[in-house]
Amino acid sequence: MRSYWPEAAFGLFPEVSCCCCQTSRRTSPSQTPVSRAQSRMAHWFHRNPLKATALVSFNFYGVAGSPAANKICNNLRTDRARLLEMFTDVTCNPDMMKNATDAYFSLLQGFISSLDGTTQENKMRFIQNFKWTDTLQGNVPSAQQDAIFELISMSYNVAIWYTKFASRMAGKENVTEAEAKDVHRSLKMAAGIFKHLKEDQIPRLITPAEKGRDLEARVIDAYIIQCQAEAQEVTIARAIELKHNATLVAALSYETANFYQRANQTLHTLEPECSNKWKKYFQLKMHFYMAYAYCYHGQTLLASDKCGEAIRSLQEAEKSYQRAEELCKEYRQTKGPGSTARPSEQLFFLKLGALVKNTLEKCQRENGFIYFHKVPEEAPQLELKASYGLAEPLAFELPPLSEQWSPEVLNTFDLTKGAKNDKAKAKPEEEVKPMKEPDLKPQKDTGCVVS
Repeated sequence: MRSYWPEAAFGLFPEVSCCCCQTSRRTSPSQTPVSRAQSRMAHWFHRNPLKATALVSFNFYGVAGSPAANKICNNLRTDRARLLEMFTDVTCNPDMMKNATDAYFSLLQGFISSLDGTTQENKMRFIQNFKWTDTLQGNVPSAQQDAIFELISMSYNVAIWYTKFASRMAGKENVTEAEAKDVHRSLKMAAGIFKHLKEDQIPRLITPAEKGRDLEARVIDAYIIQCQAEAQEVTIARAIELKHNATLVAALSYETANFYQRANQTLHTLEPECSNKWKKYFQLKMHFYMAYAYCYHGQTLLASDKCGEAIRSLQEAEKSYQRAEELCKEYRQTKGPGSTARPSEQLFFLKLGALVKNTLEKCQRENGFIYFHKVPEEAPQLELKASYGLAEPLAFELPPLSEQWSPEVLNTFDLTKGAKNDKAKAKPEEEVKPMKEPDLKPQKDTGCVVS
């Protein structure tokens, strides 16, 4: 899945001629002259693989005792297969995904919900065994004979799809404003799905989540935070495009860096062999946006005639950027889910380096000619709080129960006339064939593809 964000779509960092005859036009630090290639910036997102699953036939011979019951089983089989195909279809969009998701989930809920209005457990909930791999644990699946496990696992993939759709849209060379909104909304939608699973569905499982697996709190929390942080990256780009004041950009960047720090801390105790690469991503993005925060905070200080403090803030930005650069190399060398990438060669990364360097040089020039301020030894404390632009998960709701279901149809499923698919029970060590995700090549001027 391609994973970079072209800020050129927002018209950010407009190109300014640097010819000698035109340098009299004063530019702000955020409009530092750059090459045409560097003006085509691109954000970059790490993506873990989709979950894979075993075939489910829903063939309940002898149990489904009516044409309506058999029709439900057939539709469950075809709707599930169709939804799985959507995950790897590069032409799939959010409307198509919603239609496919609603079709399957509205039927699947007939195995979960109480159709007679009582609190009694649905008799169909435990009739079918389901096997799913994890986004971090390779091809060894977990298995549960529980329709809620299927609902959670499939929903998990839907959320992952929204993050990958956001990456695919962001990877286009010319992104429209409407497409940028799709990226932003898709990331918040994914966060909302993960949040719904954590709070409403996973607690319903009889078998508790295994440590280090997708349904464990540490992993799902990391996904929620990552989606919010990446949505805020889009917000920051938009704030720069609309030339909001440097204080707002600094505050948003600081909040985003804190999101990535929280995500890294969430995975701190997770097994390193499956989480190290993901953690490196969180660490490098944390330092990257700390560099942004210090850089724009420095602009605010300079505008307030605090040139010495501005220089110290820019020096701290330079230090954070250098640490992010080191982490880019460590990320590339670290084994784990997600293909090899070169984030330090991405234009989004190179652009920030140029911005920090040129803004620091400007502050130093101004201090040498005008202010003559002493540069503090201590870095300024970033006590920044963004009042606008913070990304919150979008509320997710399951579709209503399919009209194909009714108490009468449910009664035609007779569990006494057939086995509960015991032969389909999975062995934990059995492998499930991984999803064949599309091999999207990066646009020119970039070199990053992650699965």
